[in-house]
Parts: sequence; structure tokens; C-alpha cells
Amino acid sequence: MRLRTAVLLAIAVALALCVSGARAQMPNPYGAPISLEDAKKAAAPAVAEAAKNHWFMAVAIVDPAGTLIYYEKMDNTQNGSAEVAIEKARTAARFKRPTKAIQDAIAAGGENLRFLGLREATPLEGGIPLIIDGKIVGAIGVSGGASAQDGQCAKAGADALGK
Repeated sequence: MRLRTAVLLAIAVALALCVSGARAQMPNPYGAPISLEDAKKAAAPAVAEAAKNHWFMAVAIVDPAGTLIYYEKMDNTQNGSAEVAIEKARTAARFKRPTKAIQDAIAAGGENLRFLGLREATPLEGGIPLIIDGKIVGAIGVSGGASAQDGQCAKAGADALGK
């Protein structure tokens, strides 16, 4: 009986993980591409959050198709983060979800490892879709620190647009 309970619990946990992965996609429709003005409004708080914490970050803003609209790299940011910020933003825009959702799904393992097969998807925290009037107008990607630090800065930028 104990084995059966353990198996049922394992199945319930696996189903919960699959459902949570499926729900990670935002239901918001795509809207018109973000303007340069709004892109700068999203980037500024992300850079400010990084500076406040003495982190060195690269910040990218893309439109819904993943085309770069605005980019800023703070002095002393590691060179590798330059491209990663853009990749995180593109992933968040194209897959309509924060990149942390993909990172967490992969960490859960099992069937979620299918996310590793997505071409041009960066499963690292720090990419968040940007929402204006309920529509995804683009995404922000931040890279340069630990994943949680990147995510903290990206959230500051996303929140500036009234997410």
C-alpha cells in the first residue's frame, strides 16, 4: 500500500509539473511592436536596478518578432553577456513567456527536458515579455549577473511599462 501511495504521489507531481509548464505561456496576444521611447522606458529601470546593486549588465529590448529595438551594455559588463541579453529577450518574445519558466521546467526534468530541443531558445532567467494594454509588444532581456540578479533587473524594466 505504501508503494502505491508513493507511485500515485509521483504521478500527481509529474502531472502538476506538466500543467504548470503548459500554463507558462502567456495568453496575451501580440500587439504592435514596442516604440523606441517605450523601449528606453523599460531599459532605464533595469540599468538603474543593476547600478543600485553594483552589478554590470547588458540590457536588450526586442519587438514581438525578436528584432532588436534598443540595447545598452554597462561599462565592465562581461562580453559574453552582450549576446545573451538579446537571446533572452528574443526567447521571451517568441515563446510568450518569461525565460525563467523554461529554466524551471528544464530543472524539473522528465518530460520538460523537451524544452532543450527548442531551437534559438535561451532557458536562463532574465527574459520577460513586455505588456502594454494587455498585448505583448516585445520583451526585455538582461544578462551579466547570476540568473536571479538578471531576473530582478528584467522585472524592474518590465514593471516600468505597467506589465
